[in-house]
Amino acid sequence: MKTDLRTIPRGKKELFIRAMMLALPMIIQNGITNAVGLVDNMMVGSLGPESMTGVSIAGQLFFVFNLAVFGALSGPGIFGAQFYGNNDIEGVRRVFRIKLWAVFLITLLGIVIFIFDDDLLIGLYMKGSAEKIDPVLTMERSKAYLRIMLAGLLPFSLTQVYSSSLRETNESVLPMIAGLCSVVADILFNYLLIFGKAGLPALGVEGAAIATVIARFIEFGVLITAAHVRRSRYPFLQGVYKTLLVPKSILVPVVKKGIPILINEFMWASGIAALTQCYSIRGLDVLTALGINNALSNVMNVVFVALGSAVGIIVGQMLGAGELNLARKSAFRLMWFSAGICVFISIAQILIAPFFPLVYNADESIRRMATHIMIITALFFPVQGFLNTEYFTIRSGGKTLVTFLMDSIFTWVVVVATVFVLSRYTNIGVYGIYTISQALDLLKIAFGAFLIYKGVWLNNLSKGVATNG
Repeated sequence: MKTDLRTIPRGKKELFIRAMMLALPMIIQNGITNAVGLVDNMMVGSLGPESMTGVSIAGQLFFVFNLAVFGALSGPGIFGAQFYGNNDIEGVRRVFRIKLWAVFLITLLGIVIFIFDDDLLIGLYMKGSAEKIDPVLTMERSKAYLRIMLAGLLPFSLTQVYSSSLRETNESVLPMIAGLCSVVADILFNYLLIFGKAGLPALGVEGAAIATVIARFIEFGVLITAAHVRRSRYPFLQGVYKTLLVPKSILVPVVKKGIPILINEFMWASGIAALTQCYSIRGLDVLTALGINNALSNVMNVVFVALGSAVGIIVGQMLGAGELNLARKSAFRLMWFSAGICVFISIAQILIAPFFPLVYNADESIRRMATHIMIITALFFPVQGFLNTEYFTIRSGGKTLVTFLMDSIFTWVVVVATVFVLSRYTNIGVYGIYTISQALDLLKIAFGAFLIYKGVWLNNLSKGVATNG
């Protein structure tokens, strides 16, 4: 007999198993996707530091866009998980429609900004200097990559709508399969188009961008085809396009909860981009080293990112089912579980760090800098694992204003401000500045733990929202 995944886990062992059941497909999908990003990064890195730095700068800009999309989906996602926990399929269906409108508007805005402000945005990262990196060539490579990548923004955004809604209803395998198809396509076309294999022209960074766009269309096509062919398994997709109108009774509360998350994700991503710009004051070679670090760290951190998402879904379903005390107890258990797993991830990255930069066509000083930054990043993985779980727990109860203050406001007012001052008005090296910026998150952990203990986030949102209007 097949297990009903909506059954609320009550024991510690059952809770951890449920978290891993939800997180593992996301870890596999995101891990492989980021591993492909790592391979792409190494392929581009073989073209020289200008190509790698140019793509890294464009990647920072797309990082802000991606987080804006995730933020737009996260607010409705809180309701989606709770509606599903309350067995309200019509509520899930209407949340899906809200997501469609949200990503369409964000994608349109993003394309306009990237087309008309690309010189300004890329130029923000060109303030530093480096003897062995040509800034003019770096700018050209970055703009060429960015312009082509615009074609993949809409399929990427729509894929996130389907993937997030499926996961909120406990289906994380199908998005994983679609992601794997994308990965295979991405590796194949990157190899063919970057280096000009099988009779195709060698397009360099433009080839990397084209390959990524192709892969995103393939992922989107596989996901929506499989989801709608098997829509009997996903009731919220049945009749979902009969109308795109959403009743005010559900739209208003979702928007009220969602806007702080959207603003938060955008401001947080912008804050991370601003931090990178501050580090670049120490030289363009710092950007190259950070790009090498991010290529490996993004593969490693998929574990706590996926666990955070799983925790938000599990705790959200508990809240929707009215199990408030169980939700509080489970939240603390899952925080320590996530931090404990991250210890092993930290050890793995520290062991890999001295060898990983050797695959890049970069100066020895850049490789050495990348190794040191990777080790610093790894030491704070448990902190990030605990903090990520705190964030999703508080957000699952609809306390989006609290997470806004805790996340993006803290990032800008404390972290960015501190790094801005240190990078411009002190002689502290990049290692010291980077370590301080990571350590400041300990303050957030203390604040988040206090809020979770006080129970201010324990809210059943599905109970007070009408979905039959």
